[in-house]
Parts: sequence; C-alpha cells; structure tokens
Amino acid sequence: MAAGSAPGKVPASSAIDAENSPALSAASKSLLPWLVAVALFMESLDTTILNTAVPAIAAAIHVAPLSMKSVLASYTLSLAVFIPISGWMADRFGTRRVFASAIGIFSLGSLLCGISSNIHLLVACRILQGCGGAMMVPVGRLTLVRSFAKSELLSVMSFITIPALVAPMLGPIAGGLIVGYLHWRYIFFLNIPIGLTLLVLVYLHLPNYRDQDVKPLDTVGLILFGSGIALLSYVLEIFGDHALSYREVLGLLALSLFLLTGYVLHARSMAFPLLHLTLFRIRTFRASVSGSFFTRLGMGGIPFLLPLLYQLGLGYTAIQSGLLIMPQALGALSMKMVLQRLLNLMGYRAVLVSNTVIIGLIIAAFAFIGIHTPVWLIILLAFAYGAFSSLQYTSMNTLAFADTTEAQTSSASSIASTTQQMAISFGVAIAGLTTAFFFPSTPGSQPLAIIHGLHKAFLLLGFLTIASTIVFRGLRSGDGDDVSRHKVLHSGE
Repeated sequence: MAAGSAPGKVPASSAIDAENSPALSAASKSLLPWLVAVALFMESLDTTILNTAVPAIAAAIHVAPLSMKSVLASYTLSLAVFIPISGWMADRFGTRRVFASAIGIFSLGSLLCGISSNIHLLVACRILQGCGGAMMVPVGRLTLVRSFAKSELLSVMSFITIPALVAPMLGPIAGGLIVGYLHWRYIFFLNIPIGLTLLVLVYLHLPNYRDQDVKPLDTVGLILFGSGIALLSYVLEIFGDHALSYREVLGLLALSLFLLTGYVLHARSMAFPLLHLTLFRIRTFRASVSGSFFTRLGMGGIPFLLPLLYQLGLGYTAIQSGLLIMPQALGALSMKMVLQRLLNLMGYRAVLVSNTVIIGLIIAAFAFIGIHTPVWLIILLAFAYGAFSSLQYTSMNTLAFADTTEAQTSSASSIASTTQQMAISFGVAIAGLTTAFFFPSTPGSQPLAIIHGLHKAFLLLGFLTIASTIVFRGLRSGDGDDVSRHKVLHSGE
C-alpha cells in the first residue's frame, strides 16, 4: 500500500467482498501476518523434510540419489509455471477463495505424495502440490501488501518469515526421525493437519479482496511462458544425466528460448499481458526481481547438496544430517533481531551488495568441508549461512514493492514470486547438473570421490552468487528508503 495511505484501507482498484467480509477488523488485521506465516511454514517444512530424506526415499523407490532432484525441481517448477495466474485469480475470485482453494490442493497433493509408489507418481503429485503452492504464498503476500502501509511492510514481511525459519530448524531433524523410526511417507502426511487448521483460520479472518474490473486472462501468454519455462528446466535437468544427445539438448534449449522470446513479443503487443514486463522499468523492482533470480541460482541448490554431503560424503545418519542443518534456522532467527536496524543504518544498496558477496563466500567455504572437518566448524558455517540468507531474502522481497503503486501490486507479486521459484528450480537443476559431472555413477563409490564432486558444485554456486552482485550495484543509495526508513533515520526526523 502506498505510503501515506491509511493502514488497512482498501485500494481503489480492489474491494472487499461485501457479502463475506464487510470490514477488515483490527483483530483480523492483526492475524493476517499469522495466516501467511502458517502457509510459509507448511511449504518450508515440506521442502526441508524432503531434502533430508532424499537418500532414504531414493533407496525406497529404487532410484539413484541424484535422480531425486526431479522430485525437488518439479515442485518449484510447477510453482513457476502457475504463479503468474495467481494475481489474476485473486482479482477475479477473491483472495480468500483462492487462498483456501490453494491450501486444499496443496494438502491433497501431500496426501497423494505420501501414497506414491514410484518416482514418476511422486513427481506428478509434487506438481499438484506446486499448483496449490503457486496460489498460496503469492496471494497471501498480496493480501498483506494491500492491507498494510509501505512503512509497515518491512516489519510485517520480516515477521511472516519467522515461522518459515522455524520450519527449516524442525524439518531436517523431523525428517531424520521419521526416516529413522517411522516411514518416509509420513513426511508428506504432516501437511494435512496443518492445512486443515489453516483452512479454518482463513475462513474466519482472511479478507476477500477482489478487483471490480478484472481483465481477460492472457491464455496465449500463459501457454508460451509456461511451456517455455517448463522446457528450459527439463533441459537443465536431463543435461547432466546424458539422457539425450547434445544435438537434441541444444534443439530443446533453442525451442524453450524461442517460446520465451515469443512471450516477450506477445506481452509487448498486449494491453493486459500475463506478466506486466513494464514493471521492470521501475529500478527498485528490476533490481529486486533480477537480483533475486541470479542470487537464488546459486543458493537454490544448497538444500539439495548439503544432505548429500553430510550423509553420502561424511557418513552421517539422516538424524545427524538434520542436526547439522538446524543451525541455519537458528542463524536466520538471530538475524531477525538486527535485520531492520541494518537496513535503517545502511540502506538497501549497501546491504544487498555486501551481503551477496558474503553469502557467496560462505557457499564456497562448504567446498572445504571434509571427513576430518570438526563438527563445531560445520555448525558455525551453517549458522552464518542461515543468518546472512535471512537478511538477503527479506531485503529482496520487501524492495520489490518499494516503488510500485496499489494498482501494480497484483502483477508485482506474481512476477516476484514467479522469478523466485524459477530461480530455485533452476538452482536445483544447476546443482544437480554440476555434481553429475563429478559425482561417481557407480554404487558403493568411495566417500572421498563423492565429496570431491560435491565440492565442485559448491564452488560454482558460490561463484554464481557473488556474480549476482552486479545487479544490486545498479541501485542508488536512496532506493527503498520509504520501506527501510534509512533516509528518515539519517535526516533526524
């Protein structure tokens, strides 16, 4: 919501459904961040539990551990394909209806994942989960942006990520305990009670923002963009597996780029395209979205690689692997205590430029973890990675809405969420592709050979992260001050 607007005021381009939500009460407004936070918690818990259990699930369904990257990437890819229509769906049917439907689909997908018997069914059900997740988090974030003033966004966005940071702390150890003492299928069944509880809360408290003048859905744009992104991710996934010849891979890559180029040309000729690319003319939005994309290319593969390093390389159990990942969440929670103060003191440009370099160096440092590395050093490195990642994600997410108008929030939320999930999906694919060149393909390979292959992947991902600093250097020192209150603090107001 624009700065200066009354908090909680309904934007001119939207209206609360008079039948279902006659007014946004103070109690409901105070609960809004909690509702979105619970949705983030459910998604984050699902991902982190699955990452820790990758070796066990791979053994249970008789596939190689690296083949499990299709299970991880298919979910985030599904998000990237379907998120673009989340804004239109919310405007057309209302935030409450879409949010509730998304939770139901996500919970159903979780149930079906839990009863899948092979990797093909598991991938298909993960795609169904992604369809629900594609509507869930973006619509929840859109509701917050429309309900709070810009000066409140930093604290609100920071708050909603706290439960999502607790999930990575609970997820790895919970996944290890489930794999060790129960069955891997219960990893997915955990989402069901959370989803049902969230449905009740949404029905009682979530406002039903709707656009009174909904534009037609850009079906052609959805087909061009969705098929192009899906094909591009598929190429990245199978390239490392050598399933196709290089000529076939290059042909598919060219086709995916052709479809995406076709979408760009199509969007320029449309009055109401699927994704409003004109938003990239806004410097803060452009830096936030493109910087987030390139940064997550490096960071997106870390949750996939760390369990492989700990379990297959260092020989830790699934429970021990989960315990080694827990410090990341503790570090993220610790950063929340000083995050807003750092942005107040330094501003977005200084924080993002310096923090991106630090994260890249930390990722590269994982390449020096070996069999004889002290456990306390691994814990310290994980804690630092979680802390600086928390600062990075919150800064990038809030900067995207620094200079957008109320009428642009729906499209801005869709684009930001789409590029974020694209980058995570591509990050997993790039991590798997890089590791595949060095990862031993024969069963029973020596741990040192496995560690060596994983080290190469960490070094490349660290380099990619540092390189993304170029994008944030395009920001100006005063960009985003309405959100960070950097200017206000230093002017003495």
